[in-house]
Amino acid sequence: MDLKCALEECSMALNLFLNNKFSEALELLRPWSKDSMYHALGYSTILVMQAAMTFEQQDIQMGISTMKEALQTCQRFRKRSTVVESLSNLVSKQSVDQLSEEEMHAEICYAECLLQKAALTFVQDENMINFIKGGLKIRTSYQIYKECYQVLQMTQGNKSKNETYHQFEGGVKLGIGAFNLMLSLLPGRILRLLEFIGFSGNRELGLCQLREGASGSSLRAILCTFTLLVYHTYVSLILGTGEANLQEADSLLEPYLQKFPNGSIILFYAARIDTLKGNFEQAQLRFQECIAAQQEWKQIHHLCYWELMWCFTFQQNWLQAYRYADLLSKESRWSKAIYVFQKAAILCMLPEDDLKKTGEDIVSLFRQVDSLKQRIAGKSIPTEKFAVRKARRYASSQPVKLILPVLEMMYVWNGFAVVGKRADITENLLVTIEKEETALQNETSHNEYYMDDACMLQLLKGLCLKHLGRLMQAELCFSKVIQSEKQIKYDNYLVPFTLYELGLLYKQQDEKEKAIRYIETAKNNYKEYSMESRLHFRIHAALDSLKVSPASTP
Repeated sequence: MDLKCALEECSMALNLFLNNKFSEALELLRPWSKDSMYHALGYSTILVMQAAMTFEQQDIQMGISTMKEALQTCQRFRKRSTVVESLSNLVSKQSVDQLSEEEMHAEICYAECLLQKAALTFVQDENMINFIKGGLKIRTSYQIYKECYQVLQMTQGNKSKNETYHQFEGGVKLGIGAFNLMLSLLPGRILRLLEFIGFSGNRELGLCQLREGASGSSLRAILCTFTLLVYHTYVSLILGTGEANLQEADSLLEPYLQKFPNGSIILFYAARIDTLKGNFEQAQLRFQECIAAQQEWKQIHHLCYWELMWCFTFQQNWLQAYRYADLLSKESRWSKAIYVFQKAAILCMLPEDDLKKTGEDIVSLFRQVDSLKQRIAGKSIPTEKFAVRKARRYASSQPVKLILPVLEMMYVWNGFAVVGKRADITENLLVTIEKEETALQNETSHNEYYMDDACMLQLLKGLCLKHLGRLMQAELCFSKVIQSEKQIKYDNYLVPFTLYELGLLYKQQDEKEKAIRYIETAKNNYKEYSMESRLHFRIHAALDSLKVSPASTP
């Protein structure tokens, strides 16, 4: 099978995949997956996606072994002494001219397989050796991409650009784009470690390469599109300041919505964009469509359940939110600890009668959380660790109830930035928070968590006020938390997170110096608190948007 036919067949498989015909796509790719690098790459990529979604150990094993085979297949087509292996590492004009078209493609497919295998290695096993092995694979992959990028720049003027050349170009744009974007998100202290082994990330270059790749007609256009969509709809929210470029997300998705109106992955992104715009009612309908669109990959349903749970949480429709948290805790393998915590946290919001009807016991649910936590690459997951710590209040024989744990968790996922688009819903949340605040103040005897709870409520209240445009009141709430620093006993994450939020508030009012001062304080003066790395990602994004650090070059 020659390169042109292989690319055509893979394009057919991709269309099947986007039309929810997942097993048909695999069937089309399987027969040639040992003899054609593109079939090998396509086949193993689908299995890796499945493994990442199910988190089932056998799927992960399957993904890794198929990736190994794919690497061997690509290796057979690579130039014997590959560019990477010759130590000079400087791509010379003559070495480029000697690369056949097939060898150029083999490099790029090899790099793509390596990257995916490394990602799975991290998930698969906890030991440090695998972690280092994964890191080295990523490094090799990055080197190959950098060299292919140089090849691309040297051949840019060639007259003989054909369809397969554009496919190669698409592969390079995906790799260079994704690497630069990913690395540009990393906080300075992590990047300093990586720059030591030759990594550096330039966000603008990354976005630009991905946009060019997404607008092309290569096989990898959809992968460039998905990478940009994940960035705009998830990464910029959870690891950024919460300002997502929804206009770009919309225009990227539009042509695919036309072409695959029932494609569940496409519908999922459309629904997610609706959520981020604050159109929760429309999003709920779209997520339901996405669930109805296919039954083969249940994992896509789980993604929808997670999103629906939050949509109903935003609207304070607790029974519906509970329904989806319950489904997740029963069906999905991703993070049992988070699902059970979430379920218990939502049940805390129900009136006594409704709670009885569910037949659930809040205390025993919170007590299960600790035993459900998992480890990935030898580390426990920060959000799980946070849930475990919060749930400990129920461990003793005299449980101390958590105050609005579901809204605190909502903040952890940056949900207030989403709800903030809707004044009516933000107003309702503010009422709920103020009700709790009054109840807490009116308690005759304060428990040891009193100050932590009071400060947490001030932080959430400040966020609502900020989104409602009541900025001075928001500033007051945030300042209260910071002034109470010495009295906080357990939730030591509150002060650095509040300093950061106060910094964003000043940024909104164009008080740049003040903004930078507060955000820098959060960055430099606090250590060893819950979800520290998540805040450092957000701080990095905020300072980047205030253009503090000089941008690094690729």
